[in-house]
Order: sequence, then structure tokens, then C-alpha cells
Amino acid sequence: MRHFDLCVIGTGSGNTIVDERFADRRVAIIDAGVGPDRLFGGTCINLGCIPTKMYVHPADLAAQVDHARALGVDLHLDGVRWRSIRDRIFGRLDPIAAGGRQWRASGMPNVELIEGRAHFTGPRTLRVVAADGGVQDITADQIVIAAGSRVRMPDVPGTDRVMLHTSETVMRIDDLPREMVILGGGFVGMEFAHVFASFGVDVTILNRSGVLLHREDEDVARRATQFVSERCHVKLHQHLDSFAPLPDGRIRVAATGPSGPRAYDTDLVLVAIGRIPNGDTLGLEAAGLTLTEDCRVPVDEYQRTPVDGIWALGDVSSRHLLKHVANAEARTVQHNLLHPEAPVATDHRFVPHAVFGSPQIAAVGLTEQDARLRGVRYITATQDYRDVAYGWALEDEGHFCKLLADPATGRLLGAHIVGPEASVLIQPLLQAMSFDLDARTLARGQYWIHPALAEVVENALLALPWE
Repeated sequence: MRHFDLCVIGTGSGNTIVDERFADRRVAIIDAGVGPDRLFGGTCINLGCIPTKMYVHPADLAAQVDHARALGVDLHLDGVRWRSIRDRIFGRLDPIAAGGRQWRASGMPNVELIEGRAHFTGPRTLRVVAADGGVQDITADQIVIAAGSRVRMPDVPGTDRVMLHTSETVMRIDDLPREMVILGGGFVGMEFAHVFASFGVDVTILNRSGVLLHREDEDVARRATQFVSERCHVKLHQHLDSFAPLPDGRIRVAATGPSGPRAYDTDLVLVAIGRIPNGDTLGLEAAGLTLTEDCRVPVDEYQRTPVDGIWALGDVSSRHLLKHVANAEARTVQHNLLHPEAPVATDHRFVPHAVFGSPQIAAVGLTEQDARLRGVRYITATQDYRDVAYGWALEDEGHFCKLLADPATGRLLGAHIVGPEASVLIQPLLQAMSFDLDARTLARGQYWIHPALAEVVENALLALPWE
């Protein structure tokens, strides 16, 4: 049985830990790959954040036709070359994944890449099973679990009788469907609804709750649902019943809603109902670890598990299934491995997120419903895009910035933006929260370029009625 100083399970954010500062240690990096093709490098670059945004940008362009007409510019969408879009995206990303694998396999003499699925067989002891069935047993003084998450699949009759697409497969299809059903109204569902609707697909969204993006601030969720309903068939309060193949190769999706059971016949079904941390695949009991109630590997603020010498980061252990969080946690683990005498903690106080759909949405901190539920005193202000100069240029209707703040100190408690460039506009608000700036200091302590869209943030700050 071979022994290593350090073993990292996963090549997403975990892959960033081992650099030249670990040259004096013998390191194993275990990679099971992601998706049907077992791609190297984790979900973000292969199946998630990056390729989806590379689809979103051409979708944004395709969706501009109607808005441009209202501004006096006659644009025409002559067509969408799906295969050209797809091949441009993966023609760039697949070589990066292949290059990453090659570099890890030979780039550092002290690092060994072991390909296969790992599980614990004892404290700091792992068995790795390769795709061809080969088995290796290894031990390590330190083990970092960065095994990510996987797509959650529905558990209803007929699932095994039809082809269900997920974010892992739908981006590589050969041709656009005429119709599609998206199951789920979260981040993934909203971004793919925007992409496929913009490319001319007739999209139906079946959503379990009463609004899309139900975890967002209630005003944002309602407005997003309104906007998406103008482009897609949005069915709320839906309970998924079954799937069935049809003689023509299409799929029948049966669901029950407020008006009773209904069948949706479609060319393609995209499952977007969430993700499951991969901790349950690792045999953690053998290492002395027990998953939390929500199936996460338990860690403290230093990314340490309850078992000495075992660390965890990213989707497998975090409440925030976000790449920027996984990267931050990887930096924490890296520092703490290198400097055990001076450990640092990951700062999870203010974790932002964005949804790159139509509309774009970004948020950080408390929602208004959260504040009410927790009994937190707050004030709020909302600034519409249409009431600032650049909003006039856009002829904007319905987008806004909403803020929550402490009524006594003016410190921001939450920020929520729905509209163009939301993911960029949120940044100064996140900065204020992270560095403890009150709303007035942020608004009046710097220049805001006129007539830039950032004035919607400035005016929302000034509208907060704090004492």
C-alpha cells in the first residue's frame, strides 16, 4: 500500500491547492472525472458556470430583436447555428480539460494523478477504483475531500424508460428541439430557459413552488416569474407524476397542478431540480465521519472535518454550491496545510450569487422574508432602473435594485438586483457589507459616474430612510 503526504480527492477547486509550495511533499490527486465523458477539472469549466455563460451571451444577442425594435432599430434574427455555438464553446473548453489532465499527470514530479473513484476503507486510507476495474489502495497523512456534487434526478415512474437530459448533457446535443420541458425553476432552469427560448425553442417550465427562484427575495422572485412567463409557459405548483415514451420518439411528462393532472408531450426534458453533494459516495463511515442531515461533509470554519487530518471544501461540504465559494475554501485549505501554526478561517458572512438568465439577478445577504422570519429590524428601499438616466436609454420597464439595512446604523443587511448587469452592479454593495461601510458613506464617499447604470445603486442607497 503506497503512502502520500497529501491526497486531494477531486480536480475542481481542489486542483488549485497543490502548487510549487508543496514540492517537498509527495502528493496524490484523485480524479473521477465529471459528466458522461469523465472530464478532468470539475463541474464549473466542463459542465457548469463557464459553458453555460458562453451559451448565455449568444442567447442575449438573439433576444435583442424585439427590444431593439422598440428603440427604433430593426434587427432580424436570421437563424441560430446551434452546432456552431456548441462547437465554439467545447472546442475551447475540451482542450483546456485535456491540457489540465496532462499537466497534472506530468507537470510536477512529486504529484501523481490517480484516475478513478475513491472511497475510504479506514482512517486516512483510500481505495481507488479505475474505470477499467483496476484497484489501488493508498494512505495519506492529510486528505482533502473536494469531490463536488451531482445532478439530482426525479424519482417517479418511467424515469428509466426515457432519455432525460441534465446540465451535463443538454449543452452537447446535436440539434435544437422544437419543444422542451424544463423541470425546476432554480438557477439552472432559469439560465437554460433563457438560452433555449432565445434560440427559438418552445419552452415549458414545470415548477413545484408558487414562484420561480423561490429562495430569492420575494419581490425579485415575483418579478422574475412575471418576466419569464412572458417568454415561456410557466406552470406553478406542479407535482411531477411520471414519464412515458411516445411512439414518435417524444416524451410524455405527466404532472398534477392546481387544475388537476395534465400531460405535456415534448421533444426534450431537462431535469434541473437541484444537486446532491457527493459525500455519500465516499464511504465516509470508514474514516469516522458522519454526514450532516443535508448530506454534507461536516467542516468547521477552517475547513477541518471532525477527523484529524481530513479536510473538505466546495459542494461536498458547503451550503453554498458556488464556484467562488469553493475557490475561497480551497485557498483556506491551502493556507492551513502550509501554515498549520497560523490557521485562517473562510469568510462566509456575505456570499453573493447571480443568475444569468433573462432577467439577470444578483443578490447577497438577507431577503425581506428572512429578516421578518428572524425578527431582524430593517428598513428597505427600492430603486427602479427606469428612474435613472441610463434606464431611460434602455427604455427599461420593471427592473430594480432593492436594499435592506439596519435602521440605526445604515449598515446593509441585504441587496437584491433584478435587471441588466445585475451581477456587476451588486459588487459595490457586497464590498460595503464586507468592509462595514454604511449606506451614506458608500453613496456619498465616492463619485458615481453619470449617467452610468450604477446610479441605480447610488439612488437606492440614498433612498434608505435610516435614522
